Amino acid sequence: MNTRTIEKYRKDPDYATPGKSYGLLHVLQHRYLLRLIMKKGVATRYYGSALGWAWSYVKPGTQFLMYYIVIGVIMGINRDIDFFPIYLFSGIVAVNFFTETLHNTTSAIVDNRELVRKIFLPRELFPVSACGVALVHFLPQALLLLIVAIFSGWTVSWLQIIYFIVGVFLILCFALGLGLFFGAINAVYRDAKNFVDMILMFATWISPVLYSFAMVRDRAPEWLYQIYMVNPMTASVELFHNTFWLPLAPHSERPTGLLTYALIASAIALCALLIGQLVFKKLEGTFAQRL
Repeated sequence: MNTRTIEKYRKDPDYATPGKSYGLLHVLQHRYLLRLIMKKGVATRYYGSALGWAWSYVKPGTQFLMYYIVIGVIMGINRDIDFFPIYLFSGIVAVNFFTETLHNTTSAIVDNRELVRKIFLPRELFPVSACGVALVHFLPQALLLLIVAIFSGWTVSWLQIIYFIVGVFLILCFALGLGLFFGAINAVYRDAKNFVDMILMFATWISPVLYSFAMVRDRAPEWLYQIYMVNPMTASVELFHNTFWLPLAPHSERPTGLLTYALIASAIALCALLIGQLVFKKLEGTFAQRL
């Protein structure tokens, strides 16, 4: 093939260089592969386990019981927050969703090293499918929370549905952005996973899961409180509280300007997603050699 013919094909809008990826947008063109990878992740999650999907209920239930006894009963937080069990479980469900999503996306490339080394696929398929698997396993916990809230007198409104959808979007966007960033680095330097493990250790404590936002507002410097409130996880947890807990305790104190904080947190989550995609794109060419 002569130079003129090559140039002709390069100018053809349907011509694409083999192995060229267009980032997250390319994932939409491979929805079938995405479904296959997600099905594999869901099917193998509890493979060989006697309890299987019951672990999706046992783990958060055990976590809730531990926090409720220590934080709620022994430390007395349940006396200061009405319907504290619903408040606590709402935060646990949100943080568990973030934790599993970030953990799965960070290890997605390394866990699928055989596919990455042998054939070309848009590499973003693996972290995106990890997000999908985390979402599937988040639903049983959210359903359990919903059932408990209904038995406590909870009623639904369109505003609560919006709060829930925005909270889930914030967690997915933020966790995927961090997962792309650390997942790409983890494929080259395995230290990234250890760094993520440290982040996840603090996830429950840097958002109002075990305590009220008012404790931070009243005791922390104003600048620290503002940083705390625009943290995407703080905004997500408070949106979950507005969804499941606030209808049961309508006279409880809520953060002033929560909508503004949620908008800023959304912008931060989108920036994290953009940076994660750029770093992932920069390093993905070395994945096959490094794995």
